[in-house]
Amino acid sequence: MDLILWRHAEAEDGLDDLQRALTPRGRRQAARMAQWLKQNLPQPWAVLASPARRTQETADALHLPFITDDCLLPGASAQAVLTVADWPAREGSLVVVGHQPVLGQAAAQVLTGKPAAWSLRKGAIVWLTSRDREGGTPVQLRASLSPDLIGDR
Repeated sequence: MDLILWRHAEAEDGLDDLQRALTPRGRRQAARMAQWLKQNLPQPWAVLASPARRTQETADALHLPFITDDCLLPGASAQAVLTVADWPAREGSLVVVGHQPVLGQAAAQVLTGKPAAWSLRKGAIVWLTSRDREGGTPVQLRASLSPDLIGDR
């Protein structure tokens, strides 16, 4: 399984957290990362996104269908993210578009087996790979990438 944890791009400030839209810079970040993902992800792949507007707009940058899942709302747990992603059993690739701090926590849990507070920049991804091998399921960090490294300045 390839699990890509994608933090939503830069969003406007606002009192209604779930209705915060992407800023113009955030739309550029999402477009850049979406282009990179489409060029690099192995097929088949699916996308899950939080119902928050900023995550929906980030996922929309892929121009592909995606599933909205309430388990990815702000305040979710790392275990909830990994459960909805069916990590590591799912076949293929899955992009999960969500929020901090839970995406960083999920990445830490997968890579170290322990809870930790890791941070992902706005619009960034962490790409984790799991392969069934004799004697276990090793995990690899395939990529960690923020939009500024692929041209959004």
